[in-house]
Amino acid sequence: MMCAPASVPKILLLGKNGQVGWELQRALAPLGTVIALDRHSSEHRGDLSDLAALRTTIARLAPHVIVNAAAYTAVDKAEAEAALADGINHQAVAVMAEEAAKLGALLVHYSTDYVFNGSGSTPWVETDAPAPLSVYGITKLAGEQAIIASGCAHLIFRTSWVYAARGANFAKTMLCLAVEREQLNVINDQIGAPTGAELIADISAHALRATLNNAHLAGVYHLAALGETSWHGYAEFVIAAARGQGIALKTTLINPIPTHQYPTPAARPHNSRLNTAKLHAAFGLTLPHWQAGVAPHETPSNPTQRHYPRRWQWHPLAPRDLGGEQAAHARIR
Repeated sequence: MMCAPASVPKILLLGKNGQVGWELQRALAPLGTVIALDRHSSEHRGDLSDLAALRTTIARLAPHVIVNAAAYTAVDKAEAEAALADGINHQAVAVMAEEAAKLGALLVHYSTDYVFNGSGSTPWVETDAPAPLSVYGITKLAGEQAIIASGCAHLIFRTSWVYAARGANFAKTMLCLAVEREQLNVINDQIGAPTGAELIADISAHALRATLNNAHLAGVYHLAALGETSWHGYAEFVIAAARGQGIALKTTLINPIPTHQYPTPAARPHNSRLNTAKLHAAFGLTLPHWQAGVAPHETPSNPTQRHYPRRWQWHPLAPRDLGGEQAAHARIR
């Protein structure tokens, strides 16, 4: 059972320096007192691999809200590090849920389309049966189940194809490659919606505030931008938009390839479409189409001085490591 909301809620944010966590520091600030931690924090421990310290931190701080933006997200590496992935994505989440239940706190947690097997072409709804294909998906599902089993009040947001201004992302990688390569090979049979960390953080803050005032809104929700595309379509959009901004790119051909031509240790779902109707109805929201978050924009004061959103900034001489999800969706030659 969730306690009555405090006039100024104390919000514990874990994973403050991740893609979503960084944006949440901004989005949550107007809602209460935010204590933001990561695995390097010292006064209060935010390392999800240290379960005892995590439990102690939550008990000592006694937050009204716990927001978990930390996760093990190295999808391929997880196949060889199953215990570590489970510790962070499942066992640590179980500790959060148990402590939230004791405190009567609301737990906000992020999950993934990888809990589904990616079959078919219909967008997944929250009540569809999960069937993860990878260690990453299995551990994320186990985290969800631990939260529900604990009985704590919760908001679980399943999202997909997350990108942000901080760190590597697909658009940056494609632009870096397009500066130097004449051809790109990009997977075209995995379908989803690129979803910005800024959008996820803003929606989370809105839903959190609403749920503190109406406990019946707690539950599992799908949170993704509207529309759909493939990784190939995503690359085409980014490169065409860059050319429209007057950027000289070497790439002249973007070849679509099927997933089986680019094998990876972890299987990816082909269908990552998420139905967000429940989120729309519960919180009165209208989500933007994925292109709105990815597209470049003009400076209003001087339309001739075009620039890229922060999420597109890159340096053509920077190292181009197609690691993580980038390696799973593109090849170069």
